[in-house]
Amino acid sequence: MTLSPAFLDELRARTLLSAIIASQVKLTRAGREYKGCCPFHDEKTPSFYVNDEKAFYHCFGCGAHGDAIRFLTEQRGLPFMDAVKELADKVGMQVPAPDPRAQEKASRAATLHDVMAAAQLWFAEQLQKDEAGEARAYVKKRGFSSLTVQRFGIGFAPDGRTRLKAALKEQGEDKLVDCGLLIRPEKPNKEAYDRFRGRLMIPIRDARGRVIGFGGRIIGTGEPKYLNSPETVLFDKGRTLYNIDRASPASRQANRIIVVEGYMDVIALDQAGIAESVAPNGTALTEAQLAILWRLDPAPILCFDGDAAGQMAAIRAALRALPHLAPERTLRFVALPAGQDPDDLIKAGGRAAIDAVLAEPEPLVDRLWRHEFDATPLSTPEERAGLKQRLLAHATAIGDRSLSQLYREEWLGRFDALTQRERPHRGGGFTPQRRGNWVKGKGFVPPEPPASPAARSIGSEGIDRATARAVLTGLSLYPDSIAEHFSALQRLSFRDRAATEARDRLLDAALSGQALDRQGIATILRSAGAASFLSEGRRGAGMSFTFTRPDSDPERATRDLGIAIETLCAQAEIAAALREATDRLGADWSEELVGEQQRLHLAKDETTKRLAELAAGD
Repeated sequence: MTLSPAFLDELRARTLLSAIIASQVKLTRAGREYKGCCPFHDEKTPSFYVNDEKAFYHCFGCGAHGDAIRFLTEQRGLPFMDAVKELADKVGMQVPAPDPRAQEKASRAATLHDVMAAAQLWFAEQLQKDEAGEARAYVKKRGFSSLTVQRFGIGFAPDGRTRLKAALKEQGEDKLVDCGLLIRPEKPNKEAYDRFRGRLMIPIRDARGRVIGFGGRIIGTGEPKYLNSPETVLFDKGRTLYNIDRASPASRQANRIIVVEGYMDVIALDQAGIAESVAPNGTALTEAQLAILWRLDPAPILCFDGDAAGQMAAIRAALRALPHLAPERTLRFVALPAGQDPDDLIKAGGRAAIDAVLAEPEPLVDRLWRHEFDATPLSTPEERAGLKQRLLAHATAIGDRSLSQLYREEWLGRFDALTQRERPHRGGGFTPQRRGNWVKGKGFVPPEPPASPAARSIGSEGIDRATARAVLTGLSLYPDSIAEHFSALQRLSFRDRAATEARDRLLDAALSGQALDRQGIATILRSAGAASFLSEGRRGAGMSFTFTRPDSDPERATRDLGIAIETLCAQAEIAAALREATDRLGADWSEELVGEQQRLHLAKDETTKRLAELAAGD
């Protein structure tokens, strides 16, 4: 009987491993783990550790390693299915009925493992033959020792369309095709031929050390530079990582896992004494690969090449990770010198050079800030608004709501410091932020002289009565937004005195640490004489914003309220900049100033359009 990976994963997740092992081994707490004397070999000093969070045990003495199922099969000698049934009974799961198709697939996979092992052995033998001289020269040029070549099982696929096919004919052509070692043309009467020819062959193993695929590197010129095995019964390139079988135990000793771009980087690091590295199989990191990494370490280090492609790959991985982040799941990054990969760095400076880089990884929050900060100039309100919008979009993408809020607050704090502003904590109270500008490579530097009153003003006309009423209604229904958008609310200028008084009372209450719920806000608005002001709006038209309706989805309503407040601020800053540009144009006409004035008009129209969309409830 074969059980699905999903069932086994859920069984492991529900099982408290320490409780299973504690019935056989005396365990004591050791930080976030448990330790005890290993049940698999005789020892007096504990070297056997159990990690409930990652659901595995490991002995640093004899190397025993596994999960709850493996413990029952190896320590108690239970058959696999008996072990599964015992664990399933303990956690209240029902073992699925036998699936004949899954059984057939498992039997087929077991046979294909033998075929892949035979192919790896044959490739390794070919590397020692005369025709592999150029391949051996390449290995030597890379600096790989014979021990390294043997440890990673590196081989060579000679030229010729049927060399492997002939050598492994006893395995059967169908199996060689199923393993991805042969290509069978779709046209009838065409013979199958070797997939890999004239390439250095790098075996890809699963977590149990079984060969499941190959990466073939061209020797000399030709395309593609790397040719990987296709998707097969054994090889799902998005669900495994190169070198996972060796990096997994090494990561527990090193307390870290490192992700590099390619096979050669992994091999170079291993030869330098850093065995805890893996690489994706020629693709961007997938969610499944991130899950594997997080089971090994809560903060994997991404060490990609220093060129533009490598850094973009790091950002893609960061964005893919955002929905899955949690307090115990994040990423860290190291930036290699421009144009260099780990192999280059090791050759230039040895182990010390790569250790120096890995010693100071950059947190995810900093890496995304730096990426977005460097993306565009920040000389105009629109460019700065774009930076803020991108950062908030990243924060919103984080699945863990509390962590999403913390990222949002962190980035808003930096943005406020960048634009020389201050903002309060959500829970009340007022915290001054560092004043200054964020300069690439320098961090915060002293600010420029303050802008003129005209530049800071939101326009002499101020926000109209209906829009002011909508914003204040939104704040009365969603009080948490007051602290979240404190600095933006400070900058708003209303035409109506009652609206200004109500806004100021709410901000004063936030500064004093007063609890702001709907009832408390209603009291404040009544004391400010604004209750009738808001009631007037509810009786009339113009209140179609999502945040003015108590029955709206709260998440969408608070999001739209924030967008409206920030849009009103941006509209005011654009209006002030437009007035200044018009004044300068009157004093000194130039094509450049005309262009700036036109650009500001377009930006103003865009904010007006966005407010109209929000007012319509879109």
